[in-house]
Amino acid sequence: MVFGLDSVLWNNTILDYIIAMGIVALVAVALKVFDLFLVSIFKRASKKTKNKLDDLIVEFLLGIKWPFFVFIGLYLSLKTLVLPELIMKALDYLLIIFIAFYAGKGLVSVINHFVNKEVNKRENKEDPESTSMVKFFGTILKIAVWSVALLMVLGNFGIEITPLIAGLGIGGIAIAIALQSVLGDLFAAFAIYFDKPFKDGDFIIIGNDLGTIKHIGIKSTRIETLQGQELVVSNSELTNIRINNYKQMKKRRVVFTFGVEYSTPLTKLKKIDEIIKKVVKEVKHVELDRVHFKEFGDFSLNYEIVYYVDSPDYNKYMDVQEEINFKIKEAFEKEKIVFAFPTQTLFVEKG
Repeated sequence: MVFGLDSVLWNNTILDYIIAMGIVALVAVALKVFDLFLVSIFKRASKKTKNKLDDLIVEFLLGIKWPFFVFIGLYLSLKTLVLPELIMKALDYLLIIFIAFYAGKGLVSVINHFVNKEVNKRENKEDPESTSMVKFFGTILKIAVWSVALLMVLGNFGIEITPLIAGLGIGGIAIAIALQSVLGDLFAAFAIYFDKPFKDGDFIIIGNDLGTIKHIGIKSTRIETLQGQELVVSNSELTNIRINNYKQMKKRRVVFTFGVEYSTPLTKLKKIDEIIKKVVKEVKHVELDRVHFKEFGDFSLNYEIVYYVDSPDYNKYMDVQEEINFKIKEAFEKEKIVFAFPTQTLFVEKG
């Protein structure tokens, strides 16, 4: 049997098939050339601008490979032929899958760009806890993108997605109930990230515990206590209690007292004010607020001193207090002023 161009094979002539193959090659080549042309345009533009959007477009276009161009050519060429409905539906489904894949891929690349930008910014600021949170947000957004893409594909396939979404909702509620404490900690981590009540390196007091923040995670926060052990506290607990954050202090207010003997003369009692003012003035990083003869105690005449240290660091405060104590002790020894200690005097009357 001799076939001519007008010979019919499966409801199409041989000429129809030749034209279809020509369309495949022509469309594929044309799309690839157009793609390269767009890439070159955006590459030149990216060199002239600081905006990273054109770089994302270049990356997206480079990510489109030959199979997509060939498929588009095949899709358009087969549309010119008379083919079984099943094949035409399969082509439509493949086109939907390709579009959903590349749309999702493009959105994911945009998400990755902004996530990496935020991560680099926070790493430069030495803010690791927010870095991990940004990465987590990025992962959630990418899962959402691919989930929407899948639902769009299923919807275009003729599958009723409303019951599926409802089923996912019911399943989500069940999972949420089962993981209530975990989700509570997760949302608390979001609250800590956005509100920023503390960050790594901050010295905090929560209840009877105190220490330095070492890591803020998705579920819990790790604190290194003054004793050296690691204290793990759930994020939900941290958002429901009062926290004293000493790292946020601009300066530390210090109040301390001491007592001298009741036998101390009035002239020396008045001189104590001058001694304390002189001592504090000689110590660096300290601003004196007040010095007062406060009260007559049970066994001593009590003084109260208030000063400020221009640093929130606890070790700096202790160094300052130690230096002040040494200087007060030295000055009192020179003036022969005696510190009081618990004593009782008994007065006995002779009958």
